[in-house]
Amino acid sequence: MRRPGLNDRGADVAGSPCDIRPSSCRPGGTFGPTAHRPNGSTVRMSGTRSDRRYRTLYLVAGVASILFVLLSLSALAVAAIAPAPVTGGAETLESIADHRATYVAEQLLWIVPGVLPVLTYLGLYIALRDTCPSWALIGVVVGALPWALMLALPVSSHGSLVLVTLSDSYAAADTPEARTAYAAAAAAIIAGIDTPGILGALASVGILVFSVLMTKGPLPRTVAWLGIAAGAVGLLGEVLRSALPSIDAVHGLLVGAWFAMVGVSLLRRAARMSRRFAPVGAAS
Repeated sequence: MRRPGLNDRGADVAGSPCDIRPSSCRPGGTFGPTAHRPNGSTVRMSGTRSDRRYRTLYLVAGVASILFVLLSLSALAVAAIAPAPVTGGAETLESIADHRATYVAEQLLWIVPGVLPVLTYLGLYIALRDTCPSWALIGVVVGALPWALMLALPVSSHGSLVLVTLSDSYAAADTPEARTAYAAAAAAIIAGIDTPGILGALASVGILVFSVLMTKGPLPRTVAWLGIAAGAVGLLGEVLRSALPSIDAVHGLLVGAWFAMVGVSLLRRAARMSRRFAPVGAAS
């Protein structure tokens, strides 16, 4: 039995509806949903009504992305008030004890907002799924996993809430041996934070995957190239963290700018959907 609108060879016949189907993600192919017309031409479809179902997700993802940047800036501001020593277990525990509230606030500002990039990646997946569904899904898993794990493990690249508990125990210890043990445990945690890890590399790979997809997708190319730079610098920073500590600052600036621009792009996409599919007479 033939499908309506197709001849024996499976081609569109004159007067039949457009055959809307997602394109493949092969290099050089047509990206996004495509309409195949009876005359053989191919038209890229954008802003279809089916996409409007995700308008709320675009809004939430856009706001989450911008809020993530603002909270990260707040964490940097709090850290500037009373920065903890970066070396020495005993020195770190004593500094935390002297500035406990500030240190806890800083760590919460680094760790808790980790859920926000997860929402951002979900919005990016929906926006770029027609570019290449497989790689868009890979980008979500690889990019969101480090941020989700940060919520389970109370450790950030700037410290750990575990150190707060050790600081309290260190202050309450009444023997030099006990204090030495707590200081050694703190030193081990600090060494683990400073050691290049798989989570930081995965976060950079996630940004790279989505940014490469953006070069062929509906989001601005400027955001794509910025993300490619952020991902590349992030991977380089994981390798050269000990030899070139300043690269973390460059990476942080690039990632912050990328998330901010992604957030604006997703909000604009949601706004365009709202205007394009507004009911007739809604403006009156």
